[in-house]
Amino acid sequence: QVQLVESGGGLVQAGGSLRLSCAASGRPFTSYAMGWFRQAPGKEREFVAAIRWSDGSTYYGSSVKGRSTISRDNAKNMVYLQMNSLEPEDTARYYCAAKNLARHYFNDDRPTTYDYWGQGTQVTVSS
Repeated sequence: QVQLVESGGGLVQAGGSLRLSCAASGRPFTSYAMGWFRQAPGKEREFVAAIRWSDGSTYYGSSVKGRSTISRDNAKNMVYLQMNSLEPEDTARYYCAAKNLARHYFNDDRPTTYDYWGQGTQVTVSS
């Protein structure tokens, strides 16, 4: 059974940084992509970043591009999201997700293309 467990959220001041982690388990992920999404109250779930497990290719949503870096550690089955220059508008619950690239395109950032989801971790940025 696939499990994705996020950690690393918290309260940070504007301009600060956070590193979110996602521990993935339950199957080999070599044919998968891992993504980060976020959802603020009353808003739709928004794509943040994705990484292809096999070769580390990445792409980013426009809201965080240039301020965030997604990475993975194959040996530990971990995915990370380093976020810098945080703004109050980044306040949201952040979710880790995984999708099978045999069924979905890597650069299709719709949440519906992701097969597995974690429970999320809350990020709050104070002004």
